Amino acid sequence: MTRPPETAAPTIDLIVGMDVGGTKAAVRATTREGAPVADAVASSAEWDAEPADAAADWLLEILTRVLPDGAAIGALAIGAQGLDNDEVARDLEAALRRRGVERVRCVNDAALLVPAAGIDAGIGLIAGTGAIGVGADRHGAALVTGGWGWVIGDEAGAAGLVREATRAALLAHDDGDPDDGLLSALLADFGAADAERLARLVNDEPTMANWGPHAPAVFRAADAGSSLAAEVVRAGAAHLVRLVDQLRRRGAVGDAVVAAGGVITAQPRLADAVRELLSRQHPELRLVLLDEPPVAGAWFLANRLV
Repeated sequence: MTRPPETAAPTIDLIVGMDVGGTKAAVRATTREGAPVADAVASSAEWDAEPADAAADWLLEILTRVLPDGAAIGALAIGAQGLDNDEVARDLEAALRRRGVERVRCVNDAALLVPAAGIDAGIGLIAGTGAIGVGADRHGAALVTGGWGWVIGDEAGAAGLVREATRAALLAHDDGDPDDGLLSALLADFGAADAERLARLVNDEPTMANWGPHAPAVFRAADAGSSLAAEVVRAGAAHLVRLVDQLRRRGAVGDAVVAAGGVITAQPRLADAVRELLSRQHPELRLVLLDEPPVAGAWFLANRLV
């Protein structure tokens, strides 16, 4: 008897969204009909948006790990930290096309927030690992502000808040002021015996991984009555609203500010301060705290491509 010819397994054509932040990369993939195929999270500790070829290889290696065998990427949208201007994003798109991904769109990770909230036009704010704002003008040109990194900026990001809180606590200590609760909160959280050792622990490793995890201590101190900690949080809120100011002056359109990131969504004190400042300075804008993962916005953008 002649054996029937072997047939290849059918290819699954997928719609794929990726959200690549400072600590993790999320992937959401469905069939063209919307049936879920993958919802996964991987570490993004080694992510860098440049050079484009290395970034494309890194992204595809993550996708190879989380997508099923035999899957083909019909459309891919990526929102990633570091895609801060059109040139960097277009370079990454070109690198992915050279690797066989024909339908692809790359944007800054903050640009995922507005579509993830189901809103057509608005400003996105991320206060998580860092702090950045994005929008688009009436012609659709991308606008980005902030996101300069935790050493020199990102005042409302986790690491930036810890940096500013440590400065405030140490300045008050040198002024001879009694500790209002912020210094002791930082000492306990860092496991430092005194102000000098706290400064050493912070300065010796100026990384997000060292600074960021201590942000909740700043909010606990503020909630316990520390005026210094409360002022650090207020200043962080003012920084986020300043990002909105900058985007509006540059032509950003929309009537909503969509905020996401582990700091602003987990800390009502920061969200409330942003909402109060927005109502005074931009009464035409409403604040929306994103209750969907930003990767949903990436999937939405990918779906638009087909």
